[in-house]
Amino acid sequence: MMIENRGKDKVFNWVILILMGLYAFVTLLPLLHVLANSFSSADAVNRGAVGLWPVEFSLESYARVFREESILRGYMNTLIYTAVGTVLQLVLQFTAAYPLSRRDLKGRNFFSFYFVLTMFINGGLIPTYLVVKALGMLNTRWAMIIPGCVGIYNLIIIRTYITSSIPWELQEAAMIDGCSNVRLFWSIVLPLCKPILAVMTLYAIVGYWNAYFNSLMYMWNDDLYPLQRVLQNILIANDTGNIGGSIGSGEQALLSESLKYVTIVVSSAPILFLYPFFQRFFEKGLMVGGVKG
Repeated sequence: MMIENRGKDKVFNWVILILMGLYAFVTLLPLLHVLANSFSSADAVNRGAVGLWPVEFSLESYARVFREESILRGYMNTLIYTAVGTVLQLVLQFTAAYPLSRRDLKGRNFFSFYFVLTMFINGGLIPTYLVVKALGMLNTRWAMIIPGCVGIYNLIIIRTYITSSIPWELQEAAMIDGCSNVRLFWSIVLPLCKPILAVMTLYAIVGYWNAYFNSLMYMWNDDLYPLQRVLQNILIANDTGNIGGSIGSGEQALLSESLKYVTIVVSSAPILFLYPFFQRFFEKGLMVGGVKG
C-alpha cells in the first residue's frame, strides 16, 4: 500500500511540475518577446519579424531613450520617491499594526473598525485634491509620497501576521521582565516580522516605482516628474513626432514602435532584478499565516 501511494505521489509531482513548467513558459513568452524587440532594429520591429530572439541586433532605440536628459532626472526622482515613500510606509503601517495586535489595547475594536471603514468609504478624487492643496503639497515631492502611503489592507495583513505568528505569552513575559512597549516592538516583535516586512517592502517599492497618477493630478513641474511620467511623455511625443527634432519623419515613424518596447524594459528592469533578493522572505511571509491558521 505504501509503495502504491509513493507511485501516486510521483505521478502527482510530475503532473504539477509539467503544469508549472507550462505556466512559466507561457508567462515568459511576452517578456522574451518585449526584450527581443527592444534589442532589434527598428525596421525589423516594424516588419513584425521579431519573435523570441533579436533580429538585426541594435541598441539604437536604447540610445535614443537614454539620450533624453529627462530620463536620468526621472530615474533620480523615482529613486527618491521610492526610498522615502517605502520607509515612511513601513514605519506607519507597522507602528499602527502593532498596537492593533495587542489584546490589552483599550478601544482596539473601535480603532480596527475605523481603519476598515476607510476601505469602503472614500472621499473621492476632488476632496482628495482639495486636501492635498490645503496641505501645501501641490507641485512638491510630497505629493508623490504622502497620499496613499498607508494601505489599510496591508496594515490588516501585518496585524494578522503578528497575532498569528508571535505568541502573546512571549509578549507578556517580556512585559513582566520590565520591557517597555517600544523595546518590545523594536527588539522582539520586529525581528520576528522579517518575512512580512520583506513582503511589505516589496509591495511598497513596486507601488512607488510604478506610480504616476499622482504626478498627473498634483504636479506640473517637469523637474519633479517620476520615471513613469517621463516615459509616458516620451511615448506621446514620439507618437506626435515631437521627440528628437533632428530626426526625419520617416526615421521617426520607424523608431516609434521600437521605442515602446524599450520604455517597457527600462521601467521594469529594476523591479525584475530586485525581486529574487526578496523571493525567499516573500514566499514565507505569504504562506506562514495559512500554515499556522
